[in-house]
Amino acid sequence: MSSESKLSAQNLWIAAMPGVFVLLWSTGFIGAKLGLPYAEPFTFLLIRYSILSVILVIASLALRAPWPASWGQVMRLALIGLLVHGTYLGGVFAAISFGLSAGVSALIVGMQPLLTALIAGPILGEKITTRQWLGLVLGFCGVALVVAQKVSFDTLGGYGVLASLVALLGITLGTLYQKKHGGEMDLRTGSAIQFMSSAAAMAIIAPLFETMEVQWTGEFIFALSWLVIVLSLGAISLLFILIRRGAAAQVASLFYLVPPVVALIAFFLFDEQLGLLAILGMAVAVVGVAMVIRAPN
Repeated sequence: MSSESKLSAQNLWIAAMPGVFVLLWSTGFIGAKLGLPYAEPFTFLLIRYSILSVILVIASLALRAPWPASWGQVMRLALIGLLVHGTYLGGVFAAISFGLSAGVSALIVGMQPLLTALIAGPILGEKITTRQWLGLVLGFCGVALVVAQKVSFDTLGGYGVLASLVALLGITLGTLYQKKHGGEMDLRTGSAIQFMSSAAAMAIIAPLFETMEVQWTGEFIFALSWLVIVLSLGAISLLFILIRRGAAAQVASLFYLVPPVVALIAFFLFDEQLGLLAILGMAVAVVGVAMVIRAPN
């Protein structure tokens, strides 16, 4: 392959990364839907993070990947892992287990791009233009339209709302902290540390609140394998690469596209209803994200 062809392929992959990330990240919700009936949420996450820790440690040692040079770096990476993996996913899974509808939980966590934009200025010095603010608001409105038919406030319990808010803070602060302190990490060793810290947290939480019983059905094994390989190794790595390359608010805006993609996947796989309101919401969300990530004139 010539140097020009290699450059062209590289540019194509860079352009495709945001779309690939959104697609892979969206499948995580489908994997959870398939696997959670057979294991309680924290137990599920404990198994998932433990497997990932073993895989990444072995791969890092085999490939002689560089480990952090100081304990300070190790602790910062561990904190990012606790925020992005432990707090975010733990909060979402707990909220649903408390009886909060997935639609309400999605709306609460869907405020992440707006919250990221608010915090990114003081922490990272990022400037958000008027057009980008409008895009962020449009994106949230699009998400609200997509999940509107699935929102039920009948089960709006305080614990579920609190868990969703904890998840919102986790993914927001984790994204910002990764941008500020994790940009130079090796994806292999850095991810190993992050998943080990999350596994340690789940090992403490799961025995306290759950029976830790698991039904090792074929569906559960498939869901677990998918979440380990496709979501945690694929989507999470892409997220960190995107954070390294772009502004935090721009990367966060991609999360607005997740509920529409999840709705489309659920429509084809589970025959879930997809009305005109949801289709309109998808279009609004896409326009909003485009306004945020488009290069300034």
